[in-house]
Amino acid sequence: MAKVIIYSKEYCPFCRAVKALFDGLDQPYEVIDIAEHPERRDEMIQKAGGSTTVPQVFVNDKHLGGNDDVQALHQRGQLQPLL
Repeated sequence: MAKVIIYSKEYCPFCRAVKALFDGLDQPYEVIDIAEHPERRDEMIQKAGGSTTVPQVFVNDKHLGGNDDVQALHQRGQLQPLL
């Protein structure tokens, strides 16, 4: 099973949407809340190639992007093969 990491903030509706997508796929994921752990924000930005918004999603250390990117991958049938 793939290792999924989502950098997130609790109040972010886009973060909730991407988590709901993975929940619907029965795919476990780790959440790193950068509001609770602000020291992890710089880590996220570096790993995400400079992206500063949440969510930022990684599958097996590969950066997939934010909610729109991940939803688009799913719609094209390209997400599940990564999982």
